[in-house]
Amino acid sequence: MFFRAVASPVRSSLARPCLGLHAIRNSIPAPIVAARHLGIPPLIAQPPGGIVGTVNDPVAIPPPDKLHGSYHWTFERLIALGLVPLTVAPFVSDAALAPAVDSVLVATTLVHSYFGLQSCIIDYIPKREFGKVHDACMWLLLGGTIVTGYGFYKFETEDIGLTGTIAKAWKA
Repeated sequence: MFFRAVASPVRSSLARPCLGLHAIRNSIPAPIVAARHLGIPPLIAQPPGGIVGTVNDPVAIPPPDKLHGSYHWTFERLIALGLVPLTVAPFVSDAALAPAVDSVLVATTLVHSYFGLQSCIIDYIPKREFGKVHDACMWLLLGGTIVTGYGFYKFETEDIGLTGTIAKAWKA
């Protein structure tokens, strides 16, 4: 009884048509609103309402791909969980293992960062709306990851490394 008394005003307010800028803004898909807010127009024209075809057309099912399905999600979670002990391991291990543990920490951090930024690009710069801009962002991410990996390599081989720098900063 209480639920009906609370839900009926909400239901009636949802049933009323909304007019104005708020209603127009809510009818536009979120990535388009975000892109327009930044001043970036979508490069591929979208159909009205974002609907392609008719209601009776079957949904196009993408081919199954294990690398971008549950295995990919599981691998991302394992990498994230692996970072937890790796951040502490160089400080508690002996000096002989420090370079190996430091290298694994750097590689895991690079992979974790790549997957996280890749997810951001896929979510906020979708290929169906931005086309070649999406592809360019993915290539920039790959190039940036390679340059960062090379920088970490030089830092590990010619300097004190990541954990040595963190230890110095911690003691300072």
